[in-house]
Amino acid sequence: MVWWAVTASGAVPAVFLPGPLDVARRLVLGITQGGLLPYAWVTLREAVLGCLLAAALALPLAWALYRWQLFSRTVLPYVAASQAVPAIAMAPLLVLWIGYGTLPVVILCAFMVFFPITVTVLLGLRGLDADVLDAARLDGASGLALVRYMELPMALPGILSGLRTGFTLSVTGAVVGEMTMGGEGLGMVLSHQRDAVDTTGLFATIVLLCLMAMTIHWCLHELERRSRVVDAMRGRRAT
Repeated sequence: MVWWAVTASGAVPAVFLPGPLDVARRLVLGITQGGLLPYAWVTLREAVLGCLLAAALALPLAWALYRWQLFSRTVLPYVAASQAVPAIAMAPLLVLWIGYGTLPVVILCAFMVFFPITVTVLLGLRGLDADVLDAARLDGASGLALVRYMELPMALPGILSGLRTGFTLSVTGAVVGEMTMGGEGLGMVLSHQRDAVDTTGLFATIVLLCLMAMTIHWCLHELERRSRVVDAMRGRRAT
């Protein structure tokens, strides 16, 4: 309402801040007639692939950091230091090493979300109920069986929480990668709209990006909530 009131009063020119109704109309027009959805699909695919790649590396690393204290004290500072490197600074190197296309954008996404997923999953593992794990060991569970049947299900809420955080950042990484390294997604659309000083189009594309991130965030949140409910029911049965 504040946004609408400011734009309707004419206090801010539309070239700087378009009205919300104009943005909504432009978004609907872009989806129905302007072909925004294929670009959104490209960005979504890059974000999902980047998040999955980061998760494939972060999950075993988080488990190793949880299991071996010496390894954790040695490696974790370097993992944290990787976050000091701006993602925008990695883009030229990825172009030099890999070239243009989907792959460098996916790797940039993975680089951005690797640390948040690792830390979130590590915190989830460190919060596991030690009494339950000790009881499982007394019953003979060990090695991969302990990981598969006890640690992994109990840590699932933390894993989903890490993926939820990671995917939101991965969408940002996909857009940054497309704007700096080229691409065929919404980052390219934003670049064209920026060059054309199409403020209404910029706002509409940003709203679409927010809707994408919010939808996946909500889906993962629901999975996390359900996993916590199942975990609580399993705990009551065990008690």
